[in-house]
Amino acid sequence: MTPLIPFTARKYSNMVATIGFFDGVHLGHRCLIEQVINEARQCDMGAFIVTFSNHPRTVVKSGYQPKLLTTVPEKTELLRATGADACVILQFTPELAALTAKQFMEQILYREYGVKKIVVGYDHRFGSDKLSGLTHYQRIGRESGIEVLPAKKCVMGDFTVSSSFVRRLLEEGNVEQAEKCLGRSYELSGIVVEGHRVGRNIGFPTANLQPFSKEKLIPGCGVYAVEAMIDGRTYGAMLNIGRRPTLKNGENISVEAHIFDFNGNLYGESLSLRFRYRLRNERQFESLEKLQMQLGCDSLLARQLLSSV
Repeated sequence: MTPLIPFTARKYSNMVATIGFFDGVHLGHRCLIEQVINEARQCDMGAFIVTFSNHPRTVVKSGYQPKLLTTVPEKTELLRATGADACVILQFTPELAALTAKQFMEQILYREYGVKKIVVGYDHRFGSDKLSGLTHYQRIGRESGIEVLPAKKCVMGDFTVSSSFVRRLLEEGNVEQAEKCLGRSYELSGIVVEGHRVGRNIGFPTANLQPFSKEKLIPGCGVYAVEAMIDGRTYGAMLNIGRRPTLKNGENISVEAHIFDFNGNLYGESLSLRFRYRLRNERQFESLEKLQMQLGCDSLLARQLLSSV
């Protein structure tokens, strides 16, 4: 039995739960979890989140390479902040994938974790038998001692918030719209590694970020205004993601931040970047001098935008 991760001091023997991968813990997820919490409080039960440490598709679909919005530690802290009482992070294995919906309800939810109610997302499916709708889950739930409740949709304007929609926004570089869906700025963390030192020679030294997780999604190529977190302090910065065509970097994607008003050696240090605005597409310049002039303009715009945050 995978142990619970308690988020609050409250302890309950009976639980209201929801299940999902919850990548990004976006506003849609938080809307669902809020329904779980409300139901739990009305019934004097615990609000319980069941999630997974690895994407289920990596098990059921050979060769699938996820691009994740959150690492497991990031997701855990975001789930903690929702106000739920506890969560469990299961390893999604072939054995778990083989369980039918009824087996999962009875063996995992009911027997191991005392789940008496489950809130099911409007488009969520679980179990190897891939049941076709809410009524099927409710019938199996009654047989298993679990009441199955439907969740409400979370709609923003004319679209439904989902992890895949947020990924698409970030891949397009639309970090502002992604922030609205996430309810916070998207972040990318890693370690600073040595680069080519070209930026230093033209007056714009950069910290080259190597992300901690190879599965974490890197937003689309372009220039961004970001906030850089170093040792508990926040600095404004401009960031280039791309192939550095002016410098003939080939097909390698680099993540390089020029941090404003910072002096120091960051090699080997942790750096987190919070995406706020997209400034422009990456493009090739005729010379380093013209690149330098453009970076000066980017720097002024980034400072201006970040000063209004």
